[in-house]
Order: sequence, then C-alpha cells, then structure tokens
Amino acid sequence: MTKGLERLLELSKGRVSTWREEAEWREANKEWLEYSAQIAVQVLFAIKNKEITQQQLALRMGVCPQYVDKILKGRENLSLETISKVEQALNIPHICSRTDESRM
Repeated sequence: MTKGLERLLELSKGRVSTWREEAEWREANKEWLEYSAQIAVQVLFAIKNKEITQQQLALRMGVCPQYVDKILKGRENLSLETISKVEQALNIPHICSRTDESRM
C-alpha cells in the first residue's frame, strides 16, 4: 500500500460517509432545489446590475448576511415572505416566475 493511500485511510478512519444520503436528499428535493437555484441566479444578476453588496441586500431585507449567502447558493427553501422581501429590496417584480411552465 502506498503512503498516500495509507494516510487517506488513516484520515477517514471512523468517519461515516453521508454522500449517499445527500444524493438521495437532492434527488427527492430536486424540484424546489432547481427553482431555488433559478431565483439565486436572478438575485445575483440583480445585485450586480444595481451595484449593491450582499451586506446591503441583507440590510434592505432585514436579515443577516449569512441568510443572503444561503439564498445566493440556491439551496435554501424560500418562503413566500422571503421571496417578497427579495423582490422589495431589489425592486424587481415576480422574481419567482418559472421559466418552464410545463411544471406548473
């Protein structure tokens, strides 16, 4: 066995991999994750065009910057209230309009 492989086995000893559970979770939540990612792209585009920072967006929304970061990663299950706050903070209507109407 090579030293690199030995080291890898030593580092991973006792750790249980959760990749399978994470993959299953992503598959089970695929619909809203895709939707959340679309919203994240729209928000990123808007803050770039309006030349504001994530910190400024957080202040406008009344949330912490870490929450804005979660939104922008596209993995947050957004409430209608949060979507409305984003729309108001960025002055953009209907941020959550779906591009694929066949899913509605």
